[in-house]
Amino acid sequence: MSRKHPVIAVTGSSGAGTTTVKRAFENIFRREKISAAVVEGDSLHSLDRMAFRAAAAEAAKAGNHSFSHFGPEANHFDKIEEMFKMYSETGMCKRRYYVHSEDEAVQHNKHFNLTNLKPGEFTPWEDIEADTDLLFYEGLHGLVKDESQGIDAGKYVDLGIGVVPIVNLEWIQKIHRDKAERGYSAEATVDTILRRMPDYINYITPQFTNSDINFQRVATVDTSNPFIARDIPTPDESFVVIRFRNPRGVDFPYYLSMIPGSFMSRANTLVVNGGKMSHAMEIILAPIMHEMIENKSKR
Repeated sequence: MSRKHPVIAVTGSSGAGTTTVKRAFENIFRREKISAAVVEGDSLHSLDRMAFRAAAAEAAKAGNHSFSHFGPEANHFDKIEEMFKMYSETGMCKRRYYVHSEDEAVQHNKHFNLTNLKPGEFTPWEDIEADTDLLFYEGLHGLVKDESQGIDAGKYVDLGIGVVPIVNLEWIQKIHRDKAERGYSAEATVDTILRRMPDYINYITPQFTNSDINFQRVATVDTSNPFIARDIPTPDESFVVIRFRNPRGVDFPYYLSMIPGSFMSRANTLVVNGGKMSHAMEIILAPIMHEMIENKSKR
């Protein structure tokens, strides 16, 4: 951890809502004039799209039906830790991008003076911009631990944010997202969920124990069978449970006064209406960012 070169990690599985948190931080960065080096978690996969499909097929042939994007075989856990460590010590590190779409391929080909980057591939590594205020990571493994490799990325993180819906809601979101964006059938998505489950339990879930703040969305409609749900519960059909790992110094009375309809469910837990999630994030995170930059300046 570093006051001079702080690292923020937002972690959560695909479709969990990490993008909402990222937008809240972007609003804060813009208002506070904070220069952030942004790292996308997808860029730290160890296999591009085609290589992953080939590796998954080979694993299945060998009887391994749990090969997934969540596990160590498909990720550079070591490079995540190395990136956080290097930035916390020097304020610099290397970064690359995962190309998600044709539009991104055009942008990255132009930036890197290339012509052959395609969706599903990685850009070359490059140095991040100089003189940034902090490093901001958003993805699957911002607080990952892997004892077999001696990896503990979280020890270099100054602020860890977990984003995790209750599991049935997460599955509903993934099923509908995969159908809308990728044309997958519900059955194909269920197969993916089942294949990922061991790595989800071993490498995703434990991170939420070590996050400083968790945002967990809980639906207030029936999600008991997520595989037949016709639609995703709306924000107003849910609550967001916000858990602070260390409540000491947290100004809960201020949050309760600023976030309409919020209440405390435990001494370290604030509950807000799902429609107020973005507002709550900015109310909670802005003072933390302000203090972080003040401490950096004093340093």
